[in-house]
Amino acid sequence: MKRKNRQRSARRGRGIYILPNIFTSLNILFGFYALICSIDGKFIPAAIAIILAGLFDELDGKIARATHTTSNFGIQYDSLADLVSFGVAPGVMVYLWALRPLGRIGWLAAFLFTVCGALRLARFNTQAGGVSDNTYFTGMPIPAAAGIVSTTLLFYHRLNRGGDPSALLLLVLTYLLSFLMVSNIRYFSFKNLELFKKMNFNGLVMVILVLVFIVAQPSIALFLAGLVYLVHGPILTIRHMKKIKRQKEMEARHSDT
Repeated sequence: MKRKNRQRSARRGRGIYILPNIFTSLNILFGFYALICSIDGKFIPAAIAIILAGLFDELDGKIARATHTTSNFGIQYDSLADLVSFGVAPGVMVYLWALRPLGRIGWLAAFLFTVCGALRLARFNTQAGGVSDNTYFTGMPIPAAAGIVSTTLLFYHRLNRGGDPSALLLLVLTYLLSFLMVSNIRYFSFKNLELFKKMNFNGLVMVILVLVFIVAQPSIALFLAGLVYLVHGPILTIRHMKKIKRQKEMEARHSDT
Protein backbone atom coordinates (compact mmCIF):
# COMPACT_ATOMS: atom_id res chain seq x y z
CA MET A 1 0.00 0.00 0.00
CA LYS A 2 2.78 2.42 0.90
CA ARG A 3 4.56 1.50 -2.31
CA LYS A 4 1.48 2.37 -4.34
CA ASN A 5 1.17 5.70 -2.54
CA ARG A 6 4.82 6.48 -3.29
CA GLN A 7 4.28 5.59 -6.95
CA ARG A 8 1.22 7.85 -7.13
CA SER A 9 3.15 10.69 -5.48
CA ALA A 10 6.00 10.20 -7.94
CA ARG A 11 3.57 10.30 -10.86
CA ARG A 12 2.04 13.51 -9.53
CA GLY A 13 5.52 14.97 -9.06
CA ARG A 14 6.38 14.22 -12.65
CA GLY A 15 3.00 15.28 -13.98
CA ILE A 16 3.01 18.76 -12.42
CA TYR A 17 5.97 19.71 -14.62
CA ILE A 18 3.70 19.30 -17.62
CA LEU A 19 1.78 22.48 -16.78
CA PRO A 20 4.50 25.14 -17.39
CA ASN A 21 5.74 23.25 -20.45
CA ILE A 22 2.23 23.29 -21.91
CA PHE A 23 2.25 27.08 -21.64
CA THR A 24 5.67 27.14 -23.31
CA SER A 25 4.27 24.95 -26.09
CA LEU A 26 1.40 27.42 -26.53
CA ASN A 27 4.06 30.11 -26.83
CA ILE A 28 5.59 28.22 -29.78
CA LEU A 29 2.14 27.55 -31.24
CA PHE A 30 1.26 31.23 -31.46
CA GLY A 31 4.74 32.10 -32.70
CA PHE A 32 4.45 29.54 -35.49
CA TYR A 33 0.94 30.75 -36.29
CA ALA A 34 2.32 34.29 -36.55
CA LEU A 35 4.79 33.02 -39.16
CA ILE A 36 2.00 31.40 -41.17
CA CYS A 37 -0.11 34.58 -40.99
CA SER A 38 2.84 36.73 -42.10
CA ILE A 39 3.52 34.50 -45.09
CA ASP A 40 -0.18 34.75 -46.03
CA GLY A 41 -0.08 38.54 -45.70
CA LYS A 42 -2.34 38.60 -42.62
CA PHE A 43 -0.20 40.90 -40.53
CA ILE A 44 -2.74 41.97 -37.91
CA PRO A 45 -3.44 38.36 -36.81
CA ALA A 46 0.33 37.76 -36.87
CA ALA A 47 0.95 40.69 -34.52
CA ILE A 48 -1.84 39.55 -32.19
CA ALA A 49 -0.42 36.02 -32.17
CA ILE A 50 3.02 37.31 -31.12
CA ILE A 51 1.44 39.29 -28.28
CA LEU A 52 -0.45 36.17 -27.14
CA ALA A 53 2.80 34.21 -27.31
CA GLY A 54 4.31 36.81 -24.98
CA LEU A 55 1.42 36.32 -22.57
CA PHE A 56 2.02 32.57 -22.40
CA ASP A 57 5.77 33.15 -22.10
CA GLU A 58 5.13 35.29 -19.02
CA LEU A 59 2.70 32.79 -17.56
CA ASP A 60 4.91 29.70 -17.92
CA GLY A 61 7.63 31.23 -15.75
CA LYS A 62 5.14 32.52 -13.16
CA ILE A 63 3.45 29.13 -12.93
CA ALA A 64 6.75 27.25 -12.72
CA ARG A 65 7.93 29.44 -9.85
CA ALA A 66 4.57 29.39 -8.08
CA THR A 67 4.34 25.59 -8.24
CA HIS A 68 8.09 25.04 -7.64
CA THR A 69 8.40 23.16 -10.94
CA THR A 70 11.33 25.01 -12.49
CA SER A 71 13.87 22.80 -14.25
CA ASN A 72 16.83 23.07 -16.61
CA PHE A 73 14.72 21.42 -19.30
CA GLY A 74 12.04 24.07 -18.89
CA ILE A 75 14.60 26.88 -19.08
CA GLN A 76 16.12 25.56 -22.31
CA TYR A 77 12.72 24.81 -23.82
CA ASP A 78 11.56 28.31 -22.98
CA SER A 79 14.59 29.86 -24.68
CA LEU A 80 14.02 27.86 -27.87
CA ALA A 81 10.37 28.88 -27.83
CA ASP A 82 11.34 32.54 -27.37
CA LEU A 83 13.66 32.41 -30.37
CA VAL A 84 10.83 31.15 -32.58
CA SER A 85 8.07 33.42 -31.26
CA PHE A 86 10.03 36.61 -30.55
CA GLY A 87 13.04 36.31 -32.87
CA VAL A 88 12.06 34.59 -36.12
CA ALA A 89 8.32 35.42 -36.16
CA PRO A 90 8.59 39.23 -35.69
CA GLY A 91 11.64 39.36 -37.98
CA VAL A 92 9.72 37.72 -40.82
CA MET A 93 6.62 39.78 -40.04
CA VAL A 94 8.33 43.17 -40.11
CA TYR A 95 10.19 42.25 -43.31
CA LEU A 96 7.11 41.11 -45.22
CA TRP A 97 5.03 43.97 -43.86
CA ALA A 98 7.36 46.95 -44.22
CA LEU A 99 10.98 46.17 -45.10
CA ARG A 100 10.59 44.16 -48.31
CA PRO A 101 10.72 47.27 -50.58
CA LEU A 102 14.22 47.99 -49.25
CA GLY A 103 15.54 44.74 -50.71
CA ARG A 104 18.75 43.45 -49.19
CA ILE A 105 18.86 46.19 -46.56
CA GLY A 106 15.40 45.19 -45.44
CA TRP A 107 15.96 41.48 -44.98
CA LEU A 108 19.35 42.09 -43.38
CA ALA A 109 17.65 44.32 -40.80
CA ALA A 110 15.12 41.56 -40.09
CA PHE A 111 17.97 39.06 -39.82
CA LEU A 112 19.84 41.36 -37.45
CA PHE A 113 16.76 41.54 -35.23
CA THR A 114 16.59 37.74 -35.11
CA VAL A 115 20.29 37.17 -34.45
CA CYS A 116 20.44 39.89 -31.78
CA GLY A 117 17.49 38.19 -30.12
CA ALA A 118 19.38 34.89 -30.19
CA LEU A 119 22.46 36.57 -28.72
CA ARG A 120 20.31 38.18 -26.04
CA LEU A 121 18.89 34.78 -25.05
CA ALA A 122 22.33 33.15 -25.06
CA ARG A 123 23.79 35.90 -22.86
CA PHE A 124 20.87 35.67 -20.45
CA ASN A 125 21.19 31.88 -20.15
CA THR A 126 24.93 32.06 -19.44
CA GLN A 127 24.54 34.85 -16.88
CA ALA A 128 21.38 33.62 -15.17
CA GLY A 129 23.19 31.28 -12.82
CA GLY A 130 25.44 33.99 -11.44
CA VAL A 131 22.92 36.81 -11.15
CA SER A 132 21.18 37.12 -7.81
CA ASP A 133 19.16 40.28 -8.59
CA ASN A 134 16.20 39.57 -10.85
CA THR A 135 14.87 43.12 -10.63
CA TYR A 136 16.52 44.28 -13.86
CA PHE A 137 17.49 42.81 -17.21
CA THR A 138 20.72 43.65 -18.99
CA GLY A 139 19.48 44.69 -22.39
CA MET A 140 15.90 44.74 -23.59
CA PRO A 141 14.32 41.28 -23.26
CA ILE A 142 13.44 39.70 -26.59
CA PRO A 143 9.69 39.35 -25.82
CA ALA A 144 9.51 43.10 -25.20
CA ALA A 145 11.28 43.86 -28.50
CA ALA A 146 8.89 41.56 -30.37
CA GLY A 147 5.96 43.13 -28.56
CA ILE A 148 7.03 46.63 -29.62
CA VAL A 149 7.22 45.53 -33.27
CA SER A 150 3.76 43.96 -32.99
CA THR A 151 2.11 46.88 -31.20
CA THR A 152 3.67 49.31 -33.69
CA LEU A 153 2.04 47.35 -36.51
CA LEU A 154 -1.34 47.37 -34.76
CA PHE A 155 -1.03 51.08 -33.92
CA TYR A 156 -0.12 51.94 -37.52
CA HIS A 157 -3.13 50.08 -38.89
CA ARG A 158 -5.31 51.78 -36.28
CA LEU A 159 -4.28 55.25 -37.46
CA ASN A 160 -3.59 54.65 -41.15
CA ARG A 161 -5.83 51.93 -42.47
CA GLY A 162 -4.94 50.79 -45.96
CA GLY A 163 -1.79 52.90 -46.24
CA ASP A 164 1.68 51.54 -46.84
CA PRO A 165 3.98 51.62 -43.81
CA SER A 166 7.07 53.81 -43.75
CA ALA A 167 9.90 51.44 -44.61
CA LEU A 168 12.63 53.80 -43.37
CA LEU A 169 10.89 54.39 -40.05
CA LEU A 170 10.45 50.67 -39.47
CA LEU A 171 14.06 50.11 -40.55
CA VAL A 172 15.28 52.54 -37.86
CA LEU A 173 13.02 50.91 -35.27
CA THR A 174 14.29 47.43 -36.17
CA TYR A 175 17.92 48.51 -35.84
CA LEU A 176 17.17 50.33 -32.58
CA LEU A 177 15.51 47.30 -31.02
CA SER A 178 18.34 45.06 -32.22
CA PHE A 179 20.86 47.31 -30.52
CA LEU A 180 18.86 47.56 -27.29
CA MET A 181 18.63 43.77 -26.98
CA VAL A 182 22.41 43.30 -26.98
CA SER A 183 23.23 46.50 -25.10
CA ASN A 184 24.05 46.89 -21.41
CA ILE A 185 21.05 49.17 -20.85
CA ARG A 186 19.04 48.16 -17.78
CA TYR A 187 15.37 47.25 -18.19
CA PHE A 188 12.94 46.49 -15.42
CA SER A 189 12.08 42.83 -14.97
CA PHE A 190 8.60 41.71 -13.96
CA LYS A 191 9.84 38.40 -12.58
CA ASN A 192 9.48 39.53 -8.98
CA LEU A 193 5.87 40.60 -9.45
CA GLU A 194 3.58 38.05 -7.82
CA LEU A 195 0.32 37.14 -9.54
CA PHE A 196 -1.02 35.48 -6.41
CA LYS A 197 -0.10 38.23 -3.96
CA LYS A 198 -2.63 40.37 -2.11
CA MET A 199 -2.96 44.01 -3.13
CA ASN A 200 -4.76 46.97 -1.58
CA PHE A 201 -8.06 48.31 -2.88
CA ASN A 202 -6.54 51.26 -4.75
CA GLY A 203 -4.14 48.95 -6.53
CA LEU A 204 -7.01 46.76 -7.66
CA VAL A 205 -8.88 49.80 -8.99
CA MET A 206 -5.80 50.89 -10.97
CA VAL A 207 -5.43 47.43 -12.50
CA ILE A 208 -9.09 47.41 -13.52
CA LEU A 209 -8.80 50.88 -15.08
CA VAL A 210 -5.75 49.80 -17.07
CA LEU A 211 -7.55 46.68 -18.27
CA VAL A 212 -10.58 48.77 -19.30
CA PHE A 213 -8.30 51.09 -21.30
CA ILE A 214 -6.64 48.13 -23.00
CA VAL A 215 -10.00 46.58 -23.90
CA ALA A 216 -11.39 49.90 -25.15
CA GLN A 217 -8.34 50.88 -27.24
CA PRO A 218 -6.03 47.84 -27.37
CA SER A 219 -3.77 49.02 -30.20
CA ILE A 220 -3.21 52.48 -28.65
CA ALA A 221 -2.83 51.21 -25.08
CA LEU A 222 -0.36 48.46 -25.96
CA PHE A 223 1.65 50.76 -28.24
CA LEU A 224 1.96 53.36 -25.47
CA ALA A 225 2.97 50.66 -22.99
CA GLY A 226 5.67 49.43 -25.37
CA LEU A 227 6.89 52.98 -25.98
CA VAL A 228 7.14 53.67 -22.25
CA TYR A 229 9.05 50.43 -21.72
CA LEU A 230 11.45 51.26 -24.56
CA VAL A 231 12.22 54.73 -23.20
CA HIS A 232 12.43 53.82 -19.52
CA GLY A 233 15.52 51.64 -20.08
CA PRO A 234 17.92 54.44 -21.09
CA ILE A 235 16.46 56.70 -18.39
CA LEU A 236 16.93 53.99 -15.77
CA THR A 237 20.49 53.38 -16.93
CA ILE A 238 21.41 57.07 -16.81
CA ARG A 239 20.02 57.35 -13.28
CA HIS A 240 21.95 54.24 -12.25
CA MET A 241 25.19 55.62 -13.70
CA LYS A 242 24.68 58.92 -11.88
CA LYS A 243 24.06 57.04 -8.64
CA ILE A 244 27.29 55.08 -9.06
CA LYS A 245 29.15 58.28 -9.87
CA ARG A 246 27.86 59.96 -6.69
CA GLN A 247 28.83 56.92 -4.62
CA LYS A 248 32.35 57.00 -6.04
CA GLU A 249 32.63 60.73 -5.33
CA MET A 250 31.48 60.19 -1.74
CA GLU A 251 33.97 57.33 -1.30
CA ALA A 252 36.71 59.54 -2.68
CA ARG A 253 35.84 62.32 -0.23
CA HIS A 254 35.86 59.92 2.71
CA SER A 255 39.22 58.53 1.65
CA ASP A 256 40.66 62.06 1.43
CA THR A 257 39.47 62.89 4.92
